[in-house]
Amino acid sequence: MLAGKGGVGKTTCSAALALQFARLGQKTLVISSDPTPSLSDIFEMNIGPVEKPICGISNLYALEIHSEVIRGKWKERFGPEIYEVLSAFSDLDYDFVDYIGSAPGIEEEYLLNYIMELVDNGGYERIIWDTAPAGHTLRLLHMPELFLSHLEAAAKFYLNLYGAFDKIARTVRLKKSKRTILQIIAGWRQLSQKVLAFLQDRDHTAFILVTIAESLGVRLTERVLKELAEHRLSVRHLIINHLIQEADCPFHCRREAMQRQYVNHLRHTYGRQMTLVQVPLQPEEVRGIQGIRRIADILFSEPAVGRTQ
Repeated sequence: MLAGKGGVGKTTCSAALALQFARLGQKTLVISSDPTPSLSDIFEMNIGPVEKPICGISNLYALEIHSEVIRGKWKERFGPEIYEVLSAFSDLDYDFVDYIGSAPGIEEEYLLNYIMELVDNGGYERIIWDTAPAGHTLRLLHMPELFLSHLEAAAKFYLNLYGAFDKIARTVRLKKSKRTILQIIAGWRQLSQKVLAFLQDRDHTAFILVTIAESLGVRLTERVLKELAEHRLSVRHLIINHLIQEADCPFHCRREAMQRQYVNHLRHTYGRQMTLVQVPLQPEEVRGIQGIRRIADILFSEPAVGRTQ
């Protein structure tokens, strides 16, 4: 799972990691959930919301998934059971399930559940998730309580709307449903706990942060690391991207000096906790298999450029 602020090169690094694992013979899927995905641009082919093999590369597949697709999959999977319970309060249109589907965090929760199913099904040996900018990552950490409060509010809304306060005491057994709203909430709580356990399982999940050696990138990286630690989620690798290697003019000398300060700060603060990999600024945009392979060679070189423990 790759995270970081927008524009730091998460998608490029995701594509490079996926390509390297595929070259090692591991069936690999790279997923982008960024609202403006760029896997298609980097691989120079149309990818879209269906798993698609990357042309000319064995074992490598890609998928760009967006909000409407996620909500549609969630509604197909969980909509009937939500409707089953809420319809016990009154006759209501099935479209009300869409309201539930708009719950804060529902997209992230379902996407994680979708990824867990891909892992459990064993179809892929590696799944690389190119997340949306960092706010998306931080948001998913709070999704269990956000979703549960939204679902509980929906139930209370219908109770109040139809003057059914007397039904509160009878929610243990609703006449139109075999299950109760409380049982549905309990089921979602179990799913949320399963998602969190999946994220915390170091045997299944690795967090990789991508940043740049600038103030905004470093500060956001520190914030993400702090919140991940509060949820007992550990980061194994920190990629510092777009670094000037050989300054040959006054402008680049000043930029290199600025970057060096931030690199030293990150190395001093986190160098003992995780692997730091420095990736030089590329003279050309990274597009196509050759460009992606160039980044993969840097990330996996021994020793990698600027790699520190």
